[in-house]
Amino acid sequence: MPSIAARKSLEIPLIVQMLACSFLWGGAFILLKVAGTALSPLALTAVRGLLGGSLIAVWMIVSGHNILPRGREIRDWIVLGFLQGVVPNSLTAYALTEISAGLTSMIQASTPLIVAILAQALFASEKLTPKVALGLATGFAGMVLLIGPAAFGADNVSLRGVGAVAIVAVSYALGNLYVRGIKGAQPIRLALGQQLFSGLPTFALVAWISGFSAFSPVLDKLPVLLVLGVFGTALPIVLYMSILKKAGPTVGSMNGYFLPPWTIVLGFLLLGEPVSLREIVATAIVLAGVAIVSLKTETLFKAFGRLGTLRQRSGAETACTGTP
Repeated sequence: MPSIAARKSLEIPLIVQMLACSFLWGGAFILLKVAGTALSPLALTAVRGLLGGSLIAVWMIVSGHNILPRGREIRDWIVLGFLQGVVPNSLTAYALTEISAGLTSMIQASTPLIVAILAQALFASEKLTPKVALGLATGFAGMVLLIGPAAFGADNVSLRGVGAVAIVAVSYALGNLYVRGIKGAQPIRLALGQQLFSGLPTFALVAWISGFSAFSPVLDKLPVLLVLGVFGTALPIVLYMSILKKAGPTVGSMNGYFLPPWTIVLGFLLLGEPVSLREIVATAIVLAGVAIVSLKTETLFKAFGRLGTLRQRSGAETACTGTP
């Protein structure tokens, strides 16, 4: 077996895990946009939850894991399904009928700030250090620059829509903090429970309100939904649970800062959508904020030191060549 030092050297850096997780979630938005779907937002939430949970369950069974809840897991799964699935998905679907997508994203981007405030009171190990505060503020500033014009461009703003998304942000924050309080939990089991108990109640709600005919488009879109279930739901939620367990809720919740930048990048690469200078600068600021929080202080100092060395070399070369 590899030594502890060898295992540590093989560990994937946190920021890379966050980039991979948000890339998969950002790709899910693009996939839906390219494929299109006749499913309502709530029906899609139900299908994604059930597909994601089923795929995780199949993987666990093939790997020899028991998928039945044990001990307090049934309670944890229900709570996470409610806080991270039913509440945010339902209220976001409603909010988008009342306010713009830009304002919805802007309010949801406050989740890491809410987590940081609540974590202060709940967990001694989640104290807000100057480094974390700087990273949170930097990341949020990048989000304001990125989404701000779309968020504040509308003249009439529905207070009901704003209130709904504010509840979504708080619900996500409480879910992140709840994961932090579960001792010894396996990320893949948390992901399984969250997906199933997000999909099942939503499925029942849609079937009760609209009937099972609301799910009839699923067969026509099954290939796309399967890809969405694997790469846009199952994989990223397992990664996200691992990030939360490893980094804690304050840092882990900053994963959401990456979603809008990834959506812009993928929209440019796959759909040919234009990218403005403001979006490029804002994305760089967001990356800087997450890097400040997720990287060790020594790593940041080394990075700045290398940057300073490169600038000095560049200045020396300019002086030698006489280039202005």
